[in-house]
Amino acid sequence: MSKIRRLEEHRFIGTRDDMVVYDTNDSAQESALEARVTADDLISATLISTFGPDTVEEARSRGFKPASS
Repeated sequence: MSKIRRLEEHRFIGTRDDMVVYDTNDSAQESALEARVTADDLISATLISTFGPDTVEEARSRGFKPASS
């Protein structure tokens, strides 16, 4: 599966409406994220977060919880 357009450079992507972070290197999590982005139009609603550095630890420090696979 290809990465979500406009977010290809990021491994960890968070959804701000539910504070979940997805690892796009995990195909199940990437599929779940893509379904959410499409169904809820999260990009237009500006409910997507990326992290710098691009690590799960940084996402956790901002209050995001990892998605379950």
